[in-house]
Amino acid sequence: MADNYLGTRIDFASPQGEPALLPPDSVQWRVYKNQIALGIGGIAAVLLEFAEPRIRSGVWDHSTYKVDPIGRSRRTGTVALLACYGPASTARNVIGMVNRMHGKVVGETPGGEKYRAMDPVLLDWVAATASYGFLMAYDRFVSPVTEADKDRFMRDGEAIGRQFGARRTPQSIADFMVMMEELEPRFEPHPIISEFLGIIESGRAAPSIPKFLHRAVARAAVSLLPPHIRQCLGLGREYDLSVPEKLALKMAGKLADKRMDAKSAPVQASLRLGLPADFLYRSPAQQRRLLGEMREPAFA
Repeated sequence: MADNYLGTRIDFASPQGEPALLPPDSVQWRVYKNQIALGIGGIAAVLLEFAEPRIRSGVWDHSTYKVDPIGRSRRTGTVALLACYGPASTARNVIGMVNRMHGKVVGETPGGEKYRAMDPVLLDWVAATASYGFLMAYDRFVSPVTEADKDRFMRDGEAIGRQFGARRTPQSIADFMVMMEELEPRFEPHPIISEFLGIIESGRAAPSIPKFLHRAVARAAVSLLPPHIRQCLGLGREYDLSVPEKLALKMAGKLADKRMDAKSAPVQASLRLGLPADFLYRSPAQQRRLLGEMREPAFA
């Protein structure tokens, strides 16, 4: 799978043998291969980011999301996959370019508060919400994740978060909740949040997802928010996820977890590391055995 981002060609299949920022037995490699989890989790992350006025203004005023949701979503998804599966050197290069672009983002909220995208507090929260969203979406709509693996996912997220400039990355779900509690006094409802969810429900941001799932995906993302945060943001019963919608998303999530695309980032990254194309679609025991064989020294 090759793509072009900011003038840099992204090839997940080469250079042969170059590691990613995270190893193939990380929980991230398991979670990021699932497009349903990334879709729902990414939306939940944005909702948590938009709760903070400075981030909301920065994204809405300086990105193309409201006019080009498809392009903006594709670019964001490419960077997420690159951070997980891409060759480490390419990942650092592209993330560096993204950071330099964000370095130019400064402004003022409607309430008169100045902001800059590279504020460490804001960077920490954006990185943390992405980890929380992807992980909880996979746990809720694809396959349950053990508490130990949840904490491992959050800890390992530091390797990615640091590249984006985050200084404080939660080491567990409990740490994330503490971070959220500290920022919560700043959270507020805003029409932009409803406008954003309207874009999601329309399907413009994710045309590859079947149309009947668009509204369900938006509601699923809302369901990942802690109830008191959802109430704070004014996301009422109109965003309740119905039982049929939940079942449909779980079915889609499980199907996506088994569907292997030979051109996808997870498959190409596996091949780059000398692993079988279906490495991530094998049982955990088979994965451990394959990795163990790779690490054993070769004898003449």
